[in-house]
Amino acid sequence: MNTDDPFARLPEAAAFTVTSTTVSDGAPWPPEQYSGLFGVPGGKDLSPQLSWHGAPEGTRSYAVTVHDPDAPTGSGFWHWAVADIPAAVTELPEGAGDDTGSGLPAGAFQLPNDARAARFIGAAPPAGHGPHRYLVVVHALDTESIGVEADATPAVLGFTMAGHILGRAVMTATAETPA
Repeated sequence: MNTDDPFARLPEAAAFTVTSTTVSDGAPWPPEQYSGLFGVPGGKDLSPQLSWHGAPEGTRSYAVTVHDPDAPTGSGFWHWAVADIPAAVTELPEGAGDDTGSGLPAGAFQLPNDARAARFIGAAPPAGHGPHRYLVVVHALDTESIGVEADATPAVLGFTMAGHILGRAVMTATAETPA
């Protein structure tokens, strides 16, 4: 598991709090948050429940991302990206990141992850690769719409958000597949 800070080279942002009834900060994902798509036994690709509070004044929308910086790709693996969550929304239910985005608030949309599916894809670290971190991040933004196309990548979302981030709430889950 790499311990590099993926936010070290990004503009500083105020911290606020994200919590989950699905997983605790620093704890392993439950089996439902592993990937069935990638054949992990018990995996259901079920997005976690998330709640957040304490976002900076001036927040006009949120984005949520889930990224595995430890994936053996050179760029990590984006598991989920949601844009244009209205500022009045401070919670997403478990399973909001299904194929239809049925649990997302009006106006919010999912971008294709690194599996090219516009939904949450659960953890699937390669067997024997060691523990992986899954950075669950709520980004507080100064704009109601970040202005990316629905088929953009999470990396494009991150690049576009960089100048609009007022605050960042980070929670880390972990996963490991034994050899």
